[in-house]
Amino acid sequence: MPPYTETLTRLVETNGQESAGTLASTVYDRLRGDILSGSLPPGEKLRTEALRTRYEVGNSPIREALNRLSADGLVTREDQKGFRVASASLADLEELLKTRCWLEEIALRESITNGDADWEERLVLAFHRLSRVRRSSSEDHYSVNPQWEDLHRAFHLSLLSACGSRWLLQYCAQLNDQADRYRQLAIIVSYPKRNELTEHEAMTKAATDRNVDEAVSLLLAHYERTARIIRETISEFEES
Repeated sequence: MPPYTETLTRLVETNGQESAGTLASTVYDRLRGDILSGSLPPGEKLRTEALRTRYEVGNSPIREALNRLSADGLVTREDQKGFRVASASLADLEELLKTRCWLEEIALRESITNGDADWEERLVLAFHRLSRVRRSSSEDHYSVNPQWEDLHRAFHLSLLSACGSRWLLQYCAQLNDQADRYRQLAIIVSYPKRNELTEHEAMTKAATDRNVDEAVSLLLAHYERTARIIRETISEFEES
């Protein structure tokens, strides 16, 4: 094969691989977002044909996205039966809450102790950006606002970002994603009665004041307040 033809063939193959990878990542992001927002509820059967129609793609990126989400714990694989959105239960919520509080208390204490001026600035900026965006994309009822969700995640991870352990941060980020599925149950019930912004502001102040015990107490109370609403919501759902 002439050198020019060989080079051209290699470029075409490379571009095809990159396009396929980019498409799979796009499907992963969209599918993940639909699971975290509750658009695809816990226990929902993820049929390949329906997903192809929903996201307008072929089988390959769907399969890759489902495998990645399975590794993340957001999707479960059933032998010979395909995939489902991971189930939600009170028992799973309690285990998730306990584990998240354990790890994030360690990460927050380390972050406040080790954080420098740049960390403080990142945290204050993360809170400022969050405070500038509406919680709901609708003014008269709750509707998921993807921008707020992204900024909320960024704020919580900014709190922990100076802990000094990328492994700990990765575990905390994964638990954050798992908790987001449950948190959507809480906001549907509590919006607009709960003012989460004041809770985030108090955490920011305690962290930047280097008041470790106060910051940890506020963070754990923040999660427990959400969990209490979720418990009531799940109980009502199970009864009905």
